[in-house]
Amino acid sequence: MSEQASRGKAPGGLFSEVRRDLPAGLVVFLVAVPLCLGIAQASSAPLLSGLIAGIIGGLLVSALSKSELSVSGPAAGLAVIVATGIAQLGFRTFLLAVVLGGVIQLLLGLLRLGSIAHFFPNAVIKGMLASIGVLITLKQLPHAVGYDADWEGDDAFFGPDGHNTFTAIVDAFGALSPTATAITLLCFTAYLVWPKLQRGPLNFVPPALVVVVMGGLLAALAPMLSAELALSADHLVSLPVLAGPGDLLDAVQTPEFAALSNPAVWTTAVTLAIVASIETLLSLEAVDRLDPHRRISPPNRELVAQGVGNVVSGMVGGLPVTSVIVRSSANVAAGGETRLSAMVHGLLLFLGVVFFAAILNQIPLAALAVVLIFVGFKLTPPSLWKAMWKAGYAQFIPFASTVAAVVVTDLLKGTLFGLLVGVVFAIREQQRGAIVVVKDSTRTLIRITKDLTFLNKASLKEILSEIEDGATVVIDRRVVDFVDDDIEEILLDFEDNAEERGIRVQMQLSPRDLERRAALEATHVQVDDDPDEPPAANRGHDAAGRPLAAESPA
Repeated sequence: MSEQASRGKAPGGLFSEVRRDLPAGLVVFLVAVPLCLGIAQASSAPLLSGLIAGIIGGLLVSALSKSELSVSGPAAGLAVIVATGIAQLGFRTFLLAVVLGGVIQLLLGLLRLGSIAHFFPNAVIKGMLASIGVLITLKQLPHAVGYDADWEGDDAFFGPDGHNTFTAIVDAFGALSPTATAITLLCFTAYLVWPKLQRGPLNFVPPALVVVVMGGLLAALAPMLSAELALSADHLVSLPVLAGPGDLLDAVQTPEFAALSNPAVWTTAVTLAIVASIETLLSLEAVDRLDPHRRISPPNRELVAQGVGNVVSGMVGGLPVTSVIVRSSANVAAGGETRLSAMVHGLLLFLGVVFFAAILNQIPLAALAVVLIFVGFKLTPPSLWKAMWKAGYAQFIPFASTVAAVVVTDLLKGTLFGLLVGVVFAIREQQRGAIVVVKDSTRTLIRITKDLTFLNKASLKEILSEIEDGATVVIDRRVVDFVDDDIEEILLDFEDNAEERGIRVQMQLSPRDLERRAALEATHVQVDDDPDEPPAANRGHDAAGRPLAAESPA
């Protein structure tokens, strides 16, 4: 059992675990800085807009949300939508779409439509978490050796240059930076060793913070040994340096409300609202599974919080925000306990942008890569794969399919594919054993034990085709509540042809089925060669629907 899982009682309030939430918020802040910048860069948006979204997500959304561990900010999954919207509308008009998208999300929450995430099977949610772990590790390996061609936070398989996640790793190890690689190896060792050194007050200093500080010091010391060892700006965090709060206010852009009648604005707003809401709800479900206290976050409240956050973010020049799984996972891994950690991360983003950008720009991306690789490993440990394998193919295949699909597409598409696979297996398992056949020397008993749909047509037809001429068949369906029309048609056709084959059919019906079968039989009569034939619903039964045969099925 992990240390977190053994803590017992869940925290009682926002400030009940300050000693854990403050360092966790600092770690999330350090991870969020390059992600906010990278997502803004990939979205063809001003770098400051990504940081503004991170600040709004940390301070405002966390304050309104009831999720204790979820962290909100700009999301890689929206980068293509954002870039397309900005190219089509211009940045200020796009901000209007962000505001309108937030209003739509707010309405979705008020209409209580947030429960959609509950319909994702657990195997798919576990697969989504594991896929994020795999994806983080694969995407951070190039950064770990100083190959920073891809932007931080990229979760797409194919890059704009035609390369993919795997070829980027090959390219990285062919163009590695000795200094970045050395920083990665030393920081990796420090991350492993630090937990053994934690004593007293140091117990609340997370390994991730030690790694980032150590990485910054090593990057500063490297050029003192040799000028050739200095890391270029491409290998470091690159915050825009502001002179003070005034510069931040001057850089803020506001929405172009004159474009309110533009249909393209509304199309973009609806697209943002739907995609951002789905990503938020999936992340929320996943983060709840990571919570050592197993707290359940209200999804409708989360949609309201995200909606308000997007309205405000769009009003002050920020990108759209969602609940984001990478930063949320880093929050859990760093020991966060309450919403305070996410709020601390938002406050530090604000202070860092305004006052400490020059210092933060000395942090090497290689050190942050080490932190994220450990976060990724915790999301997809070998024990998880082993447990899912032991759970059987009906659990393992949707799980593994989700992982594979996310890695080769992106988070949203991959998870939706996993959902499709999960639904197929759920239907298959639910229909297993729905029709039981028992034969003896005098008759064949076909007992229907579960509700039947068109998905059972093939198996039912196969069973009926094997009935020999002259046999006595008892079809017992008294325990089921629903048999759809496709199945009913097959049974009616079988009864219609039974007399020609000398087959005696005894249909054991519940009273509620009689009226429905009679309505279906009316459609049979219209095309029957002999319309005077008694309705199939009554064949083999008396007027009350009781079988004519006295004996009951076993």
